[in-house]
Amino acid sequence: MLKTKDILDEKNKMLRMVSKEVTFPLSDKDRKTIDLMVEYLTNSQIDERAEKYDLRPGMGMAAIQLGIPKRYLTIVHEVEPGIFDTYVIINPKIVSTSLEKIYVEDGEGCLSINRETVGIVPRYARVTIEGYDVNGNKINIRAREELAIAFQHEIDHLNGILFIDHIDKNNPFKDQDKYRPI
Repeated sequence: MLKTKDILDEKNKMLRMVSKEVTFPLSDKDRKTIDLMVEYLTNSQIDERAEKYDLRPGMGMAAIQLGIPKRYLTIVHEVEPGIFDTYVIINPKIVSTSLEKIYVEDGEGCLSINRETVGIVPRYARVTIEGYDVNGNKINIRAREELAIAFQHEIDHLNGILFIDHIDKNNPFKDQDKYRPI
């Protein structure tokens, strides 16, 4: 079982690496890592389990956050209390975006950034992602709102970008009126 301490902190230079494309078939080790990522994300969103195992709540995780510089990510999205949609995507690419941009009103968070941050992170309201499932089958995912933000956040990780990089250091709420809060 993954623990919060297994997730790299923002000070770790590995988080700034651009992750490498994955080849198929996936190794048993990568499949096991994906299972552990999904398990962590699911448990971290169930209050009793998060408390029991001391997990910081998270919705998404990229392999690089575990020190694995490979292009895969997982997202566990709670669609109703206790009901989750799970996404695993290998070699993801954003192939289209909306014109509209949004931001998380309460601020974006990250399992690798364990401190208070302020400022807006402009994100596309809708995105289409192409990639592959764990068996190497091509998949296409359309995401909107919170889920779209999660995909953009995790794909940023694969490119060595943290959400704080999107916040204007001199004016954290710059252009806030141009984007819709969610």
